[in-house]
Amino acid sequence: MRPDLEIIADLIGERARVLDLGCGEGELLAHLTQTKQVYGYGLDVDPDNITTCLAKGVNVIEHDLDAGLKEFADDAFDMVVMTETLQSVQHPDELLAEMLRIGKECIVTFPNIGHWRCRLHLGLKGRMPVASHLPYEWYNTPNIHLFTFNDFEALCRTQGYRVIERFVVGENYEDQPLSNRLPNLFGTFAFYRLGRQP
Repeated sequence: MRPDLEIIADLIGERARVLDLGCGEGELLAHLTQTKQVYGYGLDVDPDNITTCLAKGVNVIEHDLDAGLKEFADDAFDMVVMTETLQSVQHPDELLAEMLRIGKECIVTFPNIGHWRCRLHLGLKGRMPVASHLPYEWYNTPNIHLFTFNDFEALCRTQGYRVIERFVVGENYEDQPLSNRLPNLFGTFAFYRLGRQP
């Protein structure tokens, strides 16, 4: 299993009700079903991913996240997960609100445009950064909202979301001392576990 999915799997409890947004080939849900007996669904828009999920026995629904999550009831899930997809949806703030409406908690992961390599690239070359964690050119990137960890935390404060846990890692999802001391400068990816205010 991918290292980022292993980190997420460790944050999810036994027999939890899980919704995985942009679930890809269903790797996380298949693992959680086998190891933690979760009850889960995945949402994805790619027909090939859906076929792969079904072959693995993963419950999956074809759904475009930009259409929102209005068909799901309040508190339908214990955990709603979205890995490296928040930056590619039209209205990330609205989707986060929906995630915390239908889930008691959510986990989101995303790349950091504030990483020192990105800052250096923009400063020296005067062009949009291309890095190992952001490997696209400006014209072919699926990322339509690039932001930093500080930007995301400011949104959480504004919207009243509670940051339960935050993990900041390097480009290979490894723990690095500087990533946690100065996360917005040295962190490549962040994992946020969010909840509503009590």
